[in-house]
Amino acid sequence: MPQQPLSGIRVIDLTRVLSGPFATMMLADMGADVVKVETPQGDPVRTQGDLSHGFSWYFAAFNRNKRSIVLDLRKPDGREILGKLIAGADVLVENFRPGVLAEMGFDQARLDALNPRLVVASINGYGSTGPYVDRPAFDFIAQAMSGFMATTGVPGGDPMRAAPPITDLIAGLYCAFGVVSAIRARDLNGRGQRVEAAMVNGMVSMLAYLSSEYFATGREPERTGNDHPIASPYGLFHTANGAIAVAPATVEILAKFMRELSLSDVLERDDLKTSEQRRAARVELNALVDARMKLESQDYWIDRLNKAGVPTGKVLSISEMFSDPQIAAQEMAIDVEHPGHGVIRMTGFPVKLSETPCVIHRPAPDLGADTAAVLAEIGCDAAELERLRASKVVG
Repeated sequence: MPQQPLSGIRVIDLTRVLSGPFATMMLADMGADVVKVETPQGDPVRTQGDLSHGFSWYFAAFNRNKRSIVLDLRKPDGREILGKLIAGADVLVENFRPGVLAEMGFDQARLDALNPRLVVASINGYGSTGPYVDRPAFDFIAQAMSGFMATTGVPGGDPMRAAPPITDLIAGLYCAFGVVSAIRARDLNGRGQRVEAAMVNGMVSMLAYLSSEYFATGREPERTGNDHPIASPYGLFHTANGAIAVAPATVEILAKFMRELSLSDVLERDDLKTSEQRRAARVELNALVDARMKLESQDYWIDRLNKAGVPTGKVLSISEMFSDPQIAAQEMAIDVEHPGHGVIRMTGFPVKLSETPCVIHRPAPDLGADTAAVLAEIGCDAAELERLRASKVVG
């Protein structure tokens, strides 16, 4: 197999829980050597979620392809070892609150002295400037503070969060993208730089047309549930045996949709010719569409509308989705053997590269499984390793 895109890149990973581990997992999936530095207690996610054979499947799903070492960074010897790791690394990733890394003795001046080519990536809640930098951050709070929750939910109801921890995942995506960009910049100018991805910022960037419409009109977006804020009819519609999702997002697709329902004449009405008029008549239009769609089944409309070029699909449960032939064809669920813990199923690789695909090099590591090997790589002999173990600096 050819070398992967990030083969030869070493990442020192000081992150825990989700946003940082997600970012470093993506780098590891692309071939980077990710050394996960954990406290003696380990990443908290190791004990979260459903455990099988003593192992967290949640942890396994976000820490594949990494190596784990245990290092007590509260002790001087632990920080000295971290300095040696940094000196030989390409990337350092952390998701502490701003300033914590400097308090540990690794401010920018120290990092530059250790390794001027180092890319330092930070994930945090609000960024490193502004009045909220010292606030603790969590996905639920970031969804609330970003404007995302205010636009999500049904009209007249409470704002709603998205079920997945989306702000963590988006921050992790942006961090990984920033790291790869900074590595490319280093190829050009020989210098490392800082990369920062904030949970709230990432979510703000994802507001898409909601923020554009606000900038253009000054009006707060209304919560529209499964209806589309700027398109109608659009959303969940009811067939003879259940609801399906239909997305007539453009005028051309809307015309196809209404033609398949034998409702083309509706679009000729003088009071429904513009998108503004159709949004104002959303309730009436939804009722007309529902009345026609209830005459046939889900499968009938899914087949007919997709063939006509109208994006349509069933709302699948998680179990239905992972049993779907399309998901299987895309290998979006994979089984990974974890020695001592059995086979663990996890989500697959969302990015497909034709020549240098993502692969599983190793399963998620047991806590500290690679401590001896990684320390040997920075010149630590057996006697020194025993001394560090005896003083509980490493484990």
